[in-house]
Amino acid sequence: MQITPYLFLHGNCEEAFRTYAELLGGEVEAIMTYKGTPAEEHMPADWHDKVMHACLKFGDQRLMGSDSSPGMQKEPGGYSVSIHLDDPAEAERIFAGLSEGGTVTMPMEETFWAKRFGAVTDRFGTPWLVNCAPDA
Repeated sequence: MQITPYLFLHGNCEEAFRTYAELLGGEVEAIMTYKGTPAEEHMPADWHDKVMHACLKFGDQRLMGSDSSPGMQKEPGGYSVSIHLDDPAEAERIFAGLSEGGTVTMPMEETFWAKRFGAVTDRFGTPWLVNCAPDA
């Protein structure tokens, strides 16, 4: 079994997924817009180039998402996308990148369970937890 987070964004899914690919070292496998699909006729004309489905691959894991239909977007709540790293410097780098234009809810710091931990909602509205395991 594999569980894959699926993000619904505010019309900036392509920008978000390209940013995540660069920041996290992933590969964008797919960016499919509404244009040319059966869904196109159900969307306003200015939405045809928005993302109907995106897939970002990190090794054997994926992050998926799309632009929410106009009027259907809700603010995220009750979840965060959690990243687990072994290298504190890499955790700091990723946290800093996700924080650009976002809102830090817990600064990156050492905790009783982690060498580094921080929480942020990025500029695209996605909540993240960045966790770096303690030294063994």
